[in-house]
Amino acid sequence: MEGECDWKLVSDWYSPTRLHDSPVKYDFPGDRFIPNRSLMDLDQARGELTNRKPRRLCKSKFKLEYRLGLENLTLSAEGRPFQMMVFRGSPKSSRRISPLIDEMRRSNEEIPTSRPPRQFPKRESRILDAPDIKHDYYLNIMDWGKTNVLAIGLGKSAYLWNSENQKVVLLSQVSGDDYPASVSWSEDGKTVAVGYGSSTLRLYDAESLKPIRWLYGHRGRVGSIAWNDHLLSSGSSDQAIINHDVRTKKSKVCTVKVHKREVCGLKWSSAGTKLASGGNDNLLYLWDARKMSTSHHLYRFNNHRAAVKALAWCPYDYNVLASGGGTVDGSIKIWNLQKGTCTSSTETKAQISGLQWNRHHKEILSGHGFGSECDNRLCLWRYPGMSKIGESVKHGSRILHLTQSSDGITVVSAEEDEKLRLWEVFGPPVAGDNSRMSYLEGLLSLKMSPIR
Repeated sequence: MEGECDWKLVSDWYSPTRLHDSPVKYDFPGDRFIPNRSLMDLDQARGELTNRKPRRLCKSKFKLEYRLGLENLTLSAEGRPFQMMVFRGSPKSSRRISPLIDEMRRSNEEIPTSRPPRQFPKRESRILDAPDIKHDYYLNIMDWGKTNVLAIGLGKSAYLWNSENQKVVLLSQVSGDDYPASVSWSEDGKTVAVGYGSSTLRLYDAESLKPIRWLYGHRGRVGSIAWNDHLLSSGSSDQAIINHDVRTKKSKVCTVKVHKREVCGLKWSSAGTKLASGGNDNLLYLWDARKMSTSHHLYRFNNHRAAVKALAWCPYDYNVLASGGGTVDGSIKIWNLQKGTCTSSTETKAQISGLQWNRHHKEILSGHGFGSECDNRLCLWRYPGMSKIGESVKHGSRILHLTQSSDGITVVSAEEDEKLRLWEVFGPPVAGDNSRMSYLEGLLSLKMSPIR
């Protein structure tokens, strides 16, 4: 390289290597600060850094302009240049997008900086009759599916209630001493699994209302069910957990028996990689989906002092699980499963029959039975501090079950007084609320219409 360097770079119009003599004329639709290499003398810089005698370098015609620019810099009180390394875009592109930026800034200014605190609704939005509901804390007989249909077991029958047209249809009915002990919707909303007191497990087509399969393996009532795509896990009073692959003829994948009493709580994580199981032995187990066949658990927690029925995975942190204990325990515990530790324990002094996370705000709702303080009511807690936001009025009988609608707005509680109460406690996402989930997740969770 001899004499003056004459650089001529030709590239695609969108490439950041498309350089001009002056950076002011430089125009490309990028959104990053990319240094103009035509202003740099890389050979000289390398030579000075390595203390070598630099070879004969090209004379940069920008050196004088650069020095003059440094002399004209305006410094702040701290001696720092005001305009150093500030990306302002090219004159042409900034003219195109400046109206959009101004509009976004105006919309942000219109959002109020302070909002009224979230409150618990003064009363339920709707009450439904639930005749012959079993007064049994250890059952799980209510679930709200993806298609906005509520499945519930009442007496010897299982029903489907469509929240959009208010229609009720009979799904199944058994005779003798048999009864539905658990119900659960598949993730696609096409199949309802019902576990019975007679130890059988049946799958029903939600559209035709006909049984499509019977699953066996337990020797006691099937009081808890949890879906994980095509895998169906069931917990029983025989202390066993069975995983069924509903696609295959021989459905049983594995049987795990570590609990010493009835398995009354089962929940798969939203990612489908971990299963939480709670039992009437006051124990909480965490399982890796890939290693359940070996009966080796990830964690075994004995922090609760009563049955662990209420289980709920955090929708915006896959490593967080909430668990609730029975009457003697009455605590809500938050677990960090990445570290295997309990991060908080909140005393409610009442039996915890259900937990539901709010998908729109960082909150968790608890339903309670027997106790001294939060008994027979719903309580809303702010996460992660677990300060109480509010609570419902005390009801005449204990709450047995909790589930929430597919849009994440309405929660339904089943109570011993044979009533289902619908609460619009979670509410829609609010723009600008820092406690809510991400904007995209909020939009996705509102695909289904709320119950009116």
